[in-house]
Amino acid sequence: MLLKLDSLFKKSKMKEEAKKEEYLFKINFDAKKPSLPDVEDITKTDLRYGLIIPYTYAHLYWDDVHGEVVYSVEEPNLDVKEKEILNTLEQGIEELIDISFINVNDKEVLIEYLEKNVQVLLKELNISINKNSYLKLMYYIYRDFIGLNKIEPLMNDFYIEDIECNGVKTPLYLVHRKFGSIKTNIVYDDFDEITNFVEKLAQKCGKYISYANPIMDGRLPDSGARVNATYTEDVTSRGPTFSIRMFTREAWSPVKLIQVGTVSAEVLAYLWILVEHGTNILVVGGTGSGKTTIVNCVASFIRPEARIVSIEDTKELRLVHENWLPSIARAGTGVGGESTGEITLFDLLKASFRQRPDYVIVGEIRGQEANVLFQGMASGHSGISTMHAEDVKTVIKRLETPPINLSPSLVEILDVACLVGHAKIKGQDVRKLRAIQEIIRVGENGEAEINVPFQWDARRNVFMFKRDSYVFKKISSKKGISMEELQGEFELRRKLLNALYKKNIMEFEDVQKVINDYYKNKEAVMKRFLL
Repeated sequence: MLLKLDSLFKKSKMKEEAKKEEYLFKINFDAKKPSLPDVEDITKTDLRYGLIIPYTYAHLYWDDVHGEVVYSVEEPNLDVKEKEILNTLEQGIEELIDISFINVNDKEVLIEYLEKNVQVLLKELNISINKNSYLKLMYYIYRDFIGLNKIEPLMNDFYIEDIECNGVKTPLYLVHRKFGSIKTNIVYDDFDEITNFVEKLAQKCGKYISYANPIMDGRLPDSGARVNATYTEDVTSRGPTFSIRMFTREAWSPVKLIQVGTVSAEVLAYLWILVEHGTNILVVGGTGSGKTTIVNCVASFIRPEARIVSIEDTKELRLVHENWLPSIARAGTGVGGESTGEITLFDLLKASFRQRPDYVIVGEIRGQEANVLFQGMASGHSGISTMHAEDVKTVIKRLETPPINLSPSLVEILDVACLVGHAKIKGQDVRKLRAIQEIIRVGENGEAEINVPFQWDARRNVFMFKRDSYVFKKISSKKGISMEELQGEFELRRKLLNALYKKNIMEFEDVQKVINDYYKNKEAVMKRFLL
């Protein structure tokens, strides 16, 4: 059925006719996050919301047979004839153009370019289809040539945190913000299909994966999502695999975290005072526990004029401070074990202290960069970072043993550890700031004396706090501020944050403006909110 395609673009008449065609295929890339109701009885789950509107939808429902919530991607149905036409068009597009090498980031421009070529093919191959079929075919062509094939709908779901493929002939799983880990209806039945897709993922990330280098870590440039993939059955017995870690498209403000129950106004008021006075903070928790969200929240309390330098493996922080220098580590290039041009967290952190930062934020410490960060904190640069650990005891053990090897006296530079983690509330998976632990001193044996001003009571789902803060006493001693003044500021900020919550002021930029205004004219802000 295919004619010779390499001569198509030599035909000027065909080009002109293609230009005159109306472009019908549109996607709304600015769609708003759908609002999902709380499900009291999980066995009654039956939710449907748009992913790539009006073409694909997510359907979450309770599967009685398997006793679990299932995530089903609903895509346009194609009949036999439409499938044949789609196969013909996709073969033609592969010969005609190579979408993967088009150096354009604007998806709308790519879609227009792709649709123009589809119209040329339809004319050249004398294929006649109605508008409905045409739009369905355009969706699949967009999905497979510009998007990420079967998982492109998932990449457009605001509620997905992780996408997990364990190999061929097994369903993909995902981590949903409301339902936790759930099974999908997406399966890679063909070994070549999943192999080709993993190669496409690597290419999208600007990386290389092969039998010689079968493990790949990368980042998708448009979404910033983190990707890990394997390539051969020698490494993963079910064949090629991939995991994609998604990030929220909008930063969550401190007030938003009150709304979802992650923190309380008291916790935030306390952290606000600590950040203002240059306290060193480490956010501690497991994978996907919300560490970066808490760091972003804490960083929003930094004075608007302060110099911030952030250092990350993948760009996750979303601040609106003007005096912010975001730095991203870069992997090296090369194959066969050789790599050149690598820029590590350690390299960036060393350079950051020549940039006169008031605050240094490191995405995660796990190696030699921890030494540099703690040395910087000891010399007066306030530090905020994260670490994979369960509690302060584990933190100290990691800091004092290889590959970090900090001395107890240097570990004491850390003022506060915020412990975050997952919890189940009424059957739903939520994130909680479980406790804040102040480090008083660290002994030579690695044992720490701590004070706990805040603790989440899991049984009653409430945040317990006490006013006796060791860090407040340190601030009082260093800055000459009375404890009464600090406690008074704590109360004012607690009331302000509660007022923002009650007035439903949740957007990150709106809350940030109030925080900045508070630093500039506290009395005016309190008057505005009748406090």
